[in-house]
Amino acid sequence: MKVKYFPDTDTALIEFVDREVHETKEISENVYIDVDKDGNLVNITIEHAKATAALNKKTKSPSHICSAGVVCGNRKTDVPEVR
Repeated sequence: MKVKYFPDTDTALIEFVDREVHETKEISENVYIDVDKDGNLVNITIEHAKATAALNKKTKSPSHICSAGVVCGNRKTDVPEVR
């Protein structure tokens, strides 16, 4: 799993597997999932991520990285931060 953040568009992308996307489904106004031809989850895209996913703005210098590739610097809430 990889978590990517694109500050220019305030978009977070969570990649679960490296497969071809067959279809994108809107889950809510700012959340989309990509599925493969068998309907299995490939990615989740979160638009307006700072507000929608409560991303911390202080993610430029991560303190450490969790095993799943997510930067975890906010230990007070245990909410992952993304780089």
